[in-house]
Amino acid sequence: MMNVATSASDAATLGNGRRDDVLLDVQNLKMHFPVTSGIIFQHAIGQIKAVDGISFTVRRGETLGLVGESGCGKTTTGRCILQLYKPTAGSVLFDGEDIVNMKGRALRGLRRKMQVIFQDPYSSLNPRMTAGAIIGEPLKVHGLAGSRSEFRERIGELLTVVGLNPYMADRFPHEFSGGQRQRIGIARALAVNPEFLVCDEPVSALDVSIQAQIINLLEDLQETFGLTYLFIAHDLSVVRHISDRVAVMYLGHIVEIADRAEIYTNPLHPYTKALLSAVPLPDPVLDAERERVILTGEVPSPLNPPQGCVFHPRCPIGTEECREAMPELREVSTDHYVACIHVPGYGSP
Repeated sequence: MMNVATSASDAATLGNGRRDDVLLDVQNLKMHFPVTSGIIFQHAIGQIKAVDGISFTVRRGETLGLVGESGCGKTTTGRCILQLYKPTAGSVLFDGEDIVNMKGRALRGLRRKMQVIFQDPYSSLNPRMTAGAIIGEPLKVHGLAGSRSEFRERIGELLTVVGLNPYMADRFPHEFSGGQRQRIGIARALAVNPEFLVCDEPVSALDVSIQAQIINLLEDLQETFGLTYLFIAHDLSVVRHISDRVAVMYLGHIVEIADRAEIYTNPLHPYTKALLSAVPLPDPVLDAERERVILTGEVPSPLNPPQGCVFHPRCPIGTEECREAMPELREVSTDHYVACIHVPGYGSP
């Protein structure tokens, strides 16, 4: 076991998270959006701290689930990693190279390695383009189209890989169901043979039966192509099924990271316990007997987050000491990190 004061970012060099196993290394990532006032002469009156200093790693071939309630900064984190947003501070190392300051040709080359699957299959596809044109657009952008016959053949292959028929390439998005549209989005992401996919709540807009099909497809694709996923979701049952490790986020901060089995059987942070206690169990007897963690109050605004630990105003075990500083993420047992001074084994800095 490592020293209890070892941070989550330092741990990437040790044990199962040694550097040569790490594909993505996020260090002290911040994304603050300015809030302005005035119509003609605008001036800043504050900042929305959507992401406020998070660090984590994603190992090659694994799926890291990123969970938390709406507004906690999950999607912003994914977009910062993809450089769709330029972070306010911090670094994002992809395969050992800091990509935050990449521009031009270098950034375009990076796009081939990192792709995204969007949440809403109804708004993420251009209704004026056929499925084949949507899937083939990345091939044209990156100069991978080849001849017309090769282009059509590649599109047919991608449609087949995601469980659709090649003849569907000439159909428009309105001719597909929600699940089929999401498969087209997945095929588009796979077109350039990426290494890393940000899955931004890819099943939340789908029926439960279709969710299972898409999750199984993503798992099969990961095994076939050796993909690495950052899987963003708020449905803990979905995350439990697909993830290898789970990171729990609250108001711009990661409060706990652990192996999937560990975080569901031995949650340590009070917020993680509250999230898990809200997940219904299929057994009504067990569901009635388990301990419920009821949170009071509302989620604070990221425009004016609480001093100290951001969770302390709603925390059932919070004390005055929690108001002093935001606890850093530390390892309290093997590969289990938590940001709470009241967790046994947390130790001192």
